[in-house]
Amino acid sequence: MPRYALTIEYDGGPFVGWQRQANGVSIQQRLEEAVFAINGEFVVVHGAGRTDAGVHALGQVAHIDLKRIWREDRLRDAINAHLRPSPIAVISAQAVGDDFEARFSARARHYRYVIDNRRAPLALQFGRAWHVKRALDAEAMHAAAQTLIGKFDFTTFRASECQAKSPVRTLDRLDVRRSGEVIEILASAQSFLHNQVRSLAGSLEHVGSGKWRVEDLRHALDARDRARCGQVAPPHGLYLVKVDY
Repeated sequence: MPRYALTIEYDGGPFVGWQRQANGVSIQQRLEEAVFAINGEFVVVHGAGRTDAGVHALGQVAHIDLKRIWREDRLRDAINAHLRPSPIAVISAQAVGDDFEARFSARARHYRYVIDNRRAPLALQFGRAWHVKRALDAEAMHAAAQTLIGKFDFTTFRASECQAKSPVRTLDRLDVRRSGEVIEILASAQSFLHNQVRSLAGSLEHVGSGKWRVEDLRHALDARDRARCGQVAPPHGLYLVKVDY
């Protein structure tokens, strides 16, 4: 059976997350319904990352196995036709080998967390950024973030229900940058723990607001205690930007 890799963009707001669930419509479910409409039989859409409810994607990757060979652009357009009106779009479809696995073949995942740091309420960015009214020091946030680069036990910054066998991860990048009123947190690693990026973003906000000192973020990491996490940032500021293979 031919295998295809899909690059997918979506607004996570209306969904219960990537993964199929009994309590609502997921992104995976809508994709599988669209593929069924063109393929004539049910296939599982395997994603590179199981984003939570409300989390967005600019470059989620998934793979599917179909009954026949499709021209790549026609496959993309056919799936998109059956996704309407859901805010999900297949950006590209590419034929890949049988050994390609969207999740297990990934070499790196890149996330962006967006904070809109202004007093005025959000209009265009509502549901797409974390609105933080109090002034944040992005330079202090960046300095604190650099103390977490490397291989560590991230127990403090993982969800209590995280199913990963080990809390150890290697964080390759954690940058904080400001452009006007917008602060972006850019995180890269081969893999992340459940809620890791949102936990880091929430704790970095404590540094930016002055509630924590720069070194307090590293102290929280070293504690290996979930109770030491500053807070978990809301899901609507998080974007899965890209997956490397």
